[in-house]
Amino acid sequence: MNEVFFGDCRDTMRKMIADGVRVQMCVTSPPYFGLRDYGHPGQLGLEPTPAEFVAALVEVFGLVHQLLADDGVLWLNLGDSYATNGGAHGGRQDNQTGVGGKRTHDAGAGDQSVRRAPSELKPKDLIGIPWRVAFALQDAGWYLRQDIIWHKPNPMPESVTDRCTKAHEYLFLLTKNARYFWDADAMQEPATGALPGNVTHKHTTAFDDGDEKHRTKGGLMAYSERQRSKRDSFKRDDSKRNEVIPGQAAGTHRPDRAESEYDTGMRNRRSVWTVPTLAYSGAHFATFPPALIEPCILAGSRAGDTVFDPFGGSGTTAQVAQELGRKWILCELNEDYRPLINSRVCQQALAFKPACEADSALPI
Repeated sequence: MNEVFFGDCRDTMRKMIADGVRVQMCVTSPPYFGLRDYGHPGQLGLEPTPAEFVAALVEVFGLVHQLLADDGVLWLNLGDSYATNGGAHGGRQDNQTGVGGKRTHDAGAGDQSVRRAPSELKPKDLIGIPWRVAFALQDAGWYLRQDIIWHKPNPMPESVTDRCTKAHEYLFLLTKNARYFWDADAMQEPATGALPGNVTHKHTTAFDDGDEKHRTKGGLMAYSERQRSKRDSFKRDDSKRNEVIPGQAAGTHRPDRAESEYDTGMRNRRSVWTVPTLAYSGAHFATFPPALIEPCILAGSRAGDTVFDPFGGSGTTAQVAQELGRKWILCELNEDYRPLINSRVCQQALAFKPACEADSALPI
């Protein structure tokens, strides 16, 4: 499939729905509230109030809901904003410039912002945009399955002196139905522990070495960072749970049970993902790193499935989907981003390169 459609994603999705198009999953990062003016009438992100911004996103993802397969999933990345005397600012923090965009507010810009703080918010209030959107989507029928914390080890410095520097954003997992496709094994992460080659924590053994100050820390760290072993198996020779308790036909841990087959070097992925932001040489200032969306695509789709991004930007979703053997569809408001998308999708697929030499290579 591998197509990009330029224009308002809502118009594009209505046509796709009418044409019977279906996608397995969506992973996207919409424009953040009050952060940038992309120079297009009717663009998302410049609504006068958070409520209007939330309503616009509910409309967008209502259409995504119709496009999704019944067992499909949505991954939604959103940053937050602060209310100011001049409006709202925050969200994705960077000082780059790019095609067709300008900041609506910089720290200290005051009344230069094009957004006014809504009456219910005080200047300096954290608006809570991600959760407002998440709860609104939940009310609209989506299943809100999880909030992932995207921890940025290299956050953009801030000149604030009365709060901490923001070093995280939210990535929400939402689903169309209670049961959905999910490949947990494909997105596992390495287990940690004290065995050779595994990461352990400083001072984990301090209490055992005689340092009373680290009693609690040592115990907690040893437990949280322990590597899974075959002792976690139900097949046991010496377990107290070998004995039958009232209501059971047999003991839980017993010698005749089958041995576990799980990989003790891997574990279920945790809900805090440490992913550095990456510099991007293209003329776009709101790219999310490929490492952030790779586990999303691995868990939410199979090889050959179609991955959709209604806010395609520079084409990161297309690039990663293509690398992982998935098909992709993008929507993008700004046609000036065509060369960026072309460049990204041509980097990986050798067979696709000859058709990618011209800017007009992508189907529309």
